[in-house]
Amino acid sequence: MNTSVEPSVEAQLPASPTSSASAADAEPVGVPPRIIPRAHAPRLRALDGLRLIAALMVAGYHYGGRDGEVTEAWGSSPKHQFPTLHEWFAYGCLGVQVFFVISGFVICMSGWGRPLRAFFASRASRLLPSYWAAVILVTAVFALPVVAYDAVSPSDALVNLTMLQQPLGVDRVLGVCWTLWAEVRFYALFALCIVLPGANRQRVILFCAGWTLAAAIAQTANQPLLNIILMPEYAPFFIGGVGLYLVHRNRRDAYAWGIVGVSWLIGQHYAVMRLWHAPNPDFFSYRTSFGIILVVSFGYLAVAAIALGRLNWANWRWLTVAGALTYPFYLVHEHLGWVAIKAYHQTLHIPSYGTFPLTVATMLLLAWLLNRYVENLLAPRLRAVLSAVRR
Repeated sequence: MNTSVEPSVEAQLPASPTSSASAADAEPVGVPPRIIPRAHAPRLRALDGLRLIAALMVAGYHYGGRDGEVTEAWGSSPKHQFPTLHEWFAYGCLGVQVFFVISGFVICMSGWGRPLRAFFASRASRLLPSYWAAVILVTAVFALPVVAYDAVSPSDALVNLTMLQQPLGVDRVLGVCWTLWAEVRFYALFALCIVLPGANRQRVILFCAGWTLAAAIAQTANQPLLNIILMPEYAPFFIGGVGLYLVHRNRRDAYAWGIVGVSWLIGQHYAVMRLWHAPNPDFFSYRTSFGIILVVSFGYLAVAAIALGRLNWANWRWLTVAGALTYPFYLVHEHLGWVAIKAYHQTLHIPSYGTFPLTVATMLLLAWLLNRYVENLLAPRLRAVLSAVRR
């Protein structure tokens, strides 16, 4: 996205946390003992379902919740295609904030008890195969004469493979990759402050408190370098997710709940500040401040319900498949969605209310193909190469 969301929408598959506690991880006297997850704790399938919901929110925003290139795909503004729903689709951009809360939870879980090499290998093998495939695929499709959208230059397309196009000022192949840049910065902070020295409760709490304070100072200082590193606008969502993982380990942890509460208070502020405007008929849509706060709260409450085990009943295997498809879907849905919308709506003359679900289904099918023939083949090999110990 401009969202896109990986959102979101990151997007990562959780790894099982370790079960052993070291002396360095001991709790101080008077603090309730934390809950140590089993070495092979059951997969939190509800988290996979929440990922898919966040990705579909972002897709709704890109297909019907704003103007832009999608207007060319529809042949007119989505406001005319969806006279009522476009107001609701406009809230879909907040799926990115939901993704960031999920990411904070998952990264803390996957980094707990792992050495830095294993953490890096896990993240790289999760993100890169589908990302590389999506960059190549979108570049190739946009280069076709029958496609009306402009492809980036070959040089810029190559830079996009590094995931560093945003800080380098290079044209983006994927509109949603700005969220991946935020994710990468979060991974780097978490790796340096938590994974490298070794994760424990005290260190994670200090990390969350320190980042919250530093992000507030960065907002006041308005220094570009501090803003890039500390991400004041997005930090509360990542931090809130980390706090919710501490709640998952010990639901009676008052510090963890404090982290979550403060993060929600700050996060809703940034969301409203960025997305709210006074009612204006010249604008595409109008999001109320209450609606924005409600969607942000949904993200925190949904992850909290999962952390507390309230959604353990949602243990259907298809949710794991949904979680696996979310990341490749997030990567390809926006730009290739324009191509699909134009083909279905303007070429085949399928009504807009039929084109919308058909486009989503097409992107999910493409995501399944990427998962099966790219991720499942390349991710284990890349993880093995990056995890290998060389002397």
